[in-house]
Amino acid sequence: MKYVYYGLGILILSLGISLTIKSGLGTSPFDALLVGLSEEVGLTVGSWEVLISVILLIFNSILTRKKPILLGLITAFITGISIDLWMFSFHHVMEPNMWLSELTCFGIGLVFIGLGTAMYLLTKFASTPIDHLTLIIRDIFKKTILFSRTLVYVLFLLLALIFKGPIGIGTLLTVCFGGMILHFFMYFIKR
Repeated sequence: MKYVYYGLGILILSLGISLTIKSGLGTSPFDALLVGLSEEVGLTVGSWEVLISVILLIFNSILTRKKPILLGLITAFITGISIDLWMFSFHHVMEPNMWLSELTCFGIGLVFIGLGTAMYLLTKFASTPIDHLTLIIRDIFKKTILFSRTLVYVLFLLLALIFKGPIGIGTLLTVCFGGMILHFFMYFIKR
């Protein structure tokens, strides 16, 4: 059952990421970095998910002074492929072009990101390096997921600005509410 929740969590997470990208309102800072790199340098958003995850895997290993957790790359790889598949399937089907449809698309995506992340994190199978970084920061500072996720978002926001990622009202909403939504679903699903 653990692997069912893991797989379902990854699918829901990647659907949420794709919906926020398609909304055109801005994405999470991490996803804005991926989209910015995709548009500025090339490759797909999913490919950048994997490449940035490799860098974060090494960074996390240095922070914890432990061997890299290579299972996280499996999650990043599956997430990257899933994002690309969702984006491909949405390519001509869904183009929100009115403010209300963009906001709805973004809102559903943000909730799915929180739900999917909580589902697969609670399986304790293999967190992505960015989610592992969130947990490392939580443990280092002895704070909540809300605090650590927000700090991670701020760091990636700066990088997304450098690489001209899609920063918008959605990015601000993600920074303000993404950690809170994840915290809620972590608590709700754990019960």
